[in-house]
Amino acid sequence: MRADLLSDAVDGLDEALTAVDGFDGALVAGLLRPQPGQAAGLTGLADAVAGTPLAARVAEAADKAVAGAADEDHCVALAAARTALLGSVHDALTDRVEEATGRPRVEEADTAAAGDDGHAANPYAAARSWLCDLARAGWQGIDHELVDGAAPVVSAMLPDPALRRLATLLDGFAAELAASCPGATLERVPVRRWADLWSRALLLTLPGTARASAMAEATGRLLPLGVDVQEHDTAVQAQVHAVFEPADGGTPRLVRASVSAPKPDTVVGAGLWQLLRPHMSLLGAVSEDRAMDLDAMPVTDEGDLIWDDGRARMGEPAEVLTTARVALPTAAAFPASPLDRHPARIAVPVLLEGYGVEEGDDGVVFQVAGYRLAVDIDRVPAAGPLSPEVVAASDACVGLLRWDAGEFLLQPLAVERTVRKKTVAVHAGAWAGGTADKTGARAEKAATDAVGVLRERAGRLLRK
Repeated sequence: MRADLLSDAVDGLDEALTAVDGFDGALVAGLLRPQPGQAAGLTGLADAVAGTPLAARVAEAADKAVAGAADEDHCVALAAARTALLGSVHDALTDRVEEATGRPRVEEADTAAAGDDGHAANPYAAARSWLCDLARAGWQGIDHELVDGAAPVVSAMLPDPALRRLATLLDGFAAELAASCPGATLERVPVRRWADLWSRALLLTLPGTARASAMAEATGRLLPLGVDVQEHDTAVQAQVHAVFEPADGGTPRLVRASVSAPKPDTVVGAGLWQLLRPHMSLLGAVSEDRAMDLDAMPVTDEGDLIWDDGRARMGEPAEVLTTARVALPTAAAFPASPLDRHPARIAVPVLLEGYGVEEGDDGVVFQVAGYRLAVDIDRVPAAGPLSPEVVAASDACVGLLRWDAGEFLLQPLAVERTVRKKTVAVHAGAWAGGTADKTGARAEKAATDAVGVLRERAGRLLRK
């Protein structure tokens, strides 16, 4: 990988992010009575999309917002402009990563319009109204009465599978806001995050934007690269990144397969795997360093496998570092859907070798061809044997290249290091299918005990 290319400036990047930051700042105090500083942020957003198809609508929306008279259509236009700017940042960074990795160019996504969701007009309108009320009040103006307005909207949406995506987003967003009420007392506002959630939710209220991804069938060999574990107090998700080699000899593709499960807060570390393991056999293949043979596995046009154990069987041995060296360089990525074009969504599998390692106050840094690439140790899960110490002692690394806070970061998935003159591979998902490791086994046993107690209590309550 040409890591030195990651340090080159990207034309227009800073200007686009500055425009987004200006608008996000306006949402902090709200659009009901914008102050001069907020007005500058609103007009700056309009200036940033001048010359695009959005120009006229966003200019009108910005003028109305500056006057404190923005209606729902104006809020939608502002959210669209913000999303388009972040999409351009995503595309520019993705182009830079493709240049650095030398991978094949991705294909253009099919953006054909979906049918009108007429049956959902009322829930969409109710959600749009609540989101616009939030924008007028601003994050500093939220209170429990305003935030509770999302509850009936979410309740009306959840029974409809077509609306569940937006309902889940609104429910989580409202929960975050409720935990921060009243907004006037907040010492720190998550400005970018709440603006991301607000703009995404608002655009999803437009009929057609929440369309289901087109589906195809994947038949061939799946070669795992590693597992990204995302854990919250009440849920956990494991996302397997892999190279898919079609049986017809087509271009290898980068794909993902995800599994999620609810969890009690007492289940942590390696115990998480027993919640996920029963739902996806791929986790066993990851821990055993094996490929999987797929037969007509559903895959979206964004590269997400809709996992079905009945369409997969265990294949031959396939060591992660070997896959990264042999199959990864020629694998092409699927395109991102329009609403997923956001710099926070960038997660590109890469292989690094021959780097130097620095350890200091700013954490672990890889020196690659003179470029200092920060290692995101915080993303390394406690549910596996990979640790900061192991990463710092590595000679080769397979990881996800991400972008955050103005710089590229590497999230390690697997590393290779030398122990007693022998090369040893260590994977974040090594315990996914079970482990004999003492630390992992203890965590599994503790989780088993905790889950057993909870199930017994739940059964007792149901019997009552």
